[in-house]
Amino acid sequence: MKKIDRSSKVRTGFHQAKWDEPVIFELTRPGERGILVGKAGQKVVSSVQGTKALPAFLQRKTAPALPEISQPRVLRHYARLAQETLGADVNIEIGQGTCTVKYSPKVNDQLANLPQLRELHPLQDESTCQGIMEIMYQTNQYMCEISGMDRFSFQPSGGSQGVLAMASLVYSHFKALGEEQQRNEIITTIYSHPSDAAAPHVKGFKIIYLHPDKDGYPDYEAFKAAVGEHTAAFFVANPEDTGVYNKNVLKFTQLMHEKGGLCAYDQANANGLLGVTRARDAGFDMCFFNLHKTFSTPHGCGGPACGAIGCAQFLEKFLPAPLLQFDGEKYYYDYETASNADGIGKIRQFNGVAPVILKAYAWIRSMGPDGLYQVAKTAVLNNNYLFKKLMELHCVDAPYIPGKQRIEQCRYTIETLFKETGVGTADIQRRMMDFGLHYWTSHHPYYVPEPITLEPTETPSKEDIDEYIETLKYIFDEAYQNPGLFQNAPYRSVCHRLDESNMDDPAQWAVTWRCYLKKFR
Repeated sequence: MKKIDRSSKVRTGFHQAKWDEPVIFELTRPGERGILVGKAGQKVVSSVQGTKALPAFLQRKTAPALPEISQPRVLRHYARLAQETLGADVNIEIGQGTCTVKYSPKVNDQLANLPQLRELHPLQDESTCQGIMEIMYQTNQYMCEISGMDRFSFQPSGGSQGVLAMASLVYSHFKALGEEQQRNEIITTIYSHPSDAAAPHVKGFKIIYLHPDKDGYPDYEAFKAAVGEHTAAFFVANPEDTGVYNKNVLKFTQLMHEKGGLCAYDQANANGLLGVTRARDAGFDMCFFNLHKTFSTPHGCGGPACGAIGCAQFLEKFLPAPLLQFDGEKYYYDYETASNADGIGKIRQFNGVAPVILKAYAWIRSMGPDGLYQVAKTAVLNNNYLFKKLMELHCVDAPYIPGKQRIEQCRYTIETLFKETGVGTADIQRRMMDFGLHYWTSHHPYYVPEPITLEPTETPSKEDIDEYIETLKYIFDEAYQNPGLFQNAPYRSVCHRLDESNMDDPAQWAVTWRCYLKKFR
């Protein structure tokens, strides 16, 4: 048995379970069951037959194609998948820059799993849901205080849908003014999240990109040249995904307002700003937060999320309907807003993911204003400690604002390492899996060559950050000493090296089992 050096901060003894576990549909055995359910009694059958039948178009013609599998095999399947998973409960989660993957207090998970909440249904009568409606209403008030906005909606399913909701607000605002055809351009920056361009484009806007000036900030002169009679709004993340905070942002928002446009703030990167600055004070008319990520719930990744969207009072009538109201005695949904011809209507079926909102409420209440401010201070401290240590390495650099600190993350480049060894950032990413650590590169396209984007948040200790840094140094040394090692990495992780050649070919995508069967079976 190989002896592990316990004195090293680098966990060279890591080895993850590798099951080559198939998807559950491949495990199906016709006729196999996890539990045998008896036939319904005559009383139940009669009761069902006596109810109003579903319309024909809602009635299934065939049974759903669900997996047929026994309980023990279901248990083994999900237990194996759990062993193949890395996350904040298993590893030091620093390498998910721009996504704020941090520790979520377990008591919040316990609250969200209480039967009083778990068994609620969004179609229940409002009189039976007053508790969670009160929590949603108060969370709205907290978000208003944190951002300076006047009203929030929790209807968006996540951050990108929150951006789409903001783009819809912009369109509805100018439609109400009769200017929706004229105001058809959105200005954003190349280092804002790609959704800040993609979502408004889906809404029909033309996208104008700002590149950084010589100092690394969004180019104000280019902004002045871009703003005109066709400009609808300025969509921006600040800090941007580089970690650079635009200290002159108020100049941008003031000019946009002078030209009749709106300003929308992507606050997915708000973890280093809580209690420090507010969207309204920076001149923004609307903003969104991720209640997952920033406010306790773990990062969405296809799971529960909430892109809370807030706005100034003059835009409130355009928010997704219905809005939650309180008349002094009871909480209720105002469905009159849903009939507002100028409003954007619904953007999803129900009004927010209740467990996510509850976790955000509990986290805000437990932290208090001083605690939220401490989150920001610790996140910035952790990030700049990591930044200083990595900048001491010969093969690491950070474009823009030389000598100045980033906020809660940074986008680095290892272009020097690639030129000297042929080992690129994707190779380093795969090798990091062999040490049980996550590492994120960047959104495509890579405006920073061979990028790494890291965000430690307030969660990790100095020892955790040191372990991450030492592991990176260890792997960089491997690249110089044995670059061929990276050709087949990872070696000790779940996955072998994947063929990514079909990632940009939609004809090769299969996002459901049914789609896979149609294309490849």
